[in-house]
Amino acid sequence: MALLATRLQEGLWVKLILARPPSDEAGLQSGEQPTEPPGLQAGVQRAVVRPLTLRGQPHLSFVVSYATRDVTQNLGLPEGLEQLRSWLGSSFRNAHLYTPSEETQLRFGKKGTGHLGTRRLAGAAQTQPAAPPPPGLHDREKQRWLDINRPFLVALGVTTEQHQLVPAMARKWKQINKFVEVFAHALARSELAGRKTLRVVDFGAGKAYLTFAVHDWLRHSQGLEAQVTGVELRPDLVEQGNRVIAELGLQGLRMQLGDVRDWPGTATHESTDGSVDGPMNVMIALHACDTATDHAIHLGVKAGADIILCSPCCHKQLRPQLLSPHPLRSVFQHGIHAEQQAEMVTDSLRALLLEAQGYDTQVFEFVTLEHTRKNKMILAVKRKVPKAPESALAQVQELKRFFGIQEQCLETLLRT
Repeated sequence: MALLATRLQEGLWVKLILARPPSDEAGLQSGEQPTEPPGLQAGVQRAVVRPLTLRGQPHLSFVVSYATRDVTQNLGLPEGLEQLRSWLGSSFRNAHLYTPSEETQLRFGKKGTGHLGTRRLAGAAQTQPAAPPPPGLHDREKQRWLDINRPFLVALGVTTEQHQLVPAMARKWKQINKFVEVFAHALARSELAGRKTLRVVDFGAGKAYLTFAVHDWLRHSQGLEAQVTGVELRPDLVEQGNRVIAELGLQGLRMQLGDVRDWPGTATHESTDGSVDGPMNVMIALHACDTATDHAIHLGVKAGADIILCSPCCHKQLRPQLLSPHPLRSVFQHGIHAEQQAEMVTDSLRALLLEAQGYDTQVFEFVTLEHTRKNKMILAVKRKVPKAPESALAQVQELKRFFGIQEQCLETLLRT
């Protein structure tokens, strides 16, 4: 705690990562009522703490990660440091403090004994590093696809009321801009280029950062009559998104409660529940877990979407089916390699099936692993001139035979 206070005063605290939460028996008991941030709920995975300045006063920004969401809370220094003191050794067993030149780790053993160690970061300068740039100024000189002064960024907590980037949201800000860049290039080479109206559906919208960003870019930057719908399973996030839409008076944007697996996305008229009232021009599904990605792709194909953008999450369906043909058996006996194999084969099959449906398809790194572990993207743009599907389908069958795959969800859905 003394070291944290010193590094904070010196302006050298870059980030603090809290990890290795105890089991339910040692931490939160099963069935215990969750507490509001900055307290912890059951299922916490890690927390990242960064210093920032709000209204001229120093604060600590806490981003607590759970399996399906992040919770952000900004606290004044005394309260923030006291929160850290209560968490260390109880709620989290490991803590990593990063400065520009060093990493200091606090690790608690099974008996509760703490061990502190410091190592110099690779490539760090041997001299005292310069003070980091003021909070909120990191991206000022970089070219961005979105205007950082846009009101929706303040409403979603990406920027302060003074339109300065919240340091804890720096990675999210980069992801948002990268996504808009990918989307813009795909739009330019699609049949949608030059269209004045577009209909976009974003499945698994979550807090709707990308939903709002796409809507703002299309409407504000491009001047298009875009109709953008964010679809989300969690009612509180749908309510939160619609509240922001109402407060900002945004036209052509709405959040809707729904599940990609039974979404009425091909409806051609306004339905009583407010669902999409026309064909889907763009289908977005980021981090849809396992076969939910297949359902999203299937919806996009059946709705005639010209652009399909997916960032798959989890690849559980194929892994139990996969064989490890000789001489790959020794490679895939390791769990991490088997997981990577399932991911690679699953997304290769998805890309081939999309090609067979008349799309030019790419699978690429969306953003670097530094910013998110879920960094792969499948981008499919409908071809102007369709190709015969036989070659792609033959490759699908060849892959299935080689790896012993009996069923793949997207292939099954496309047959119906």
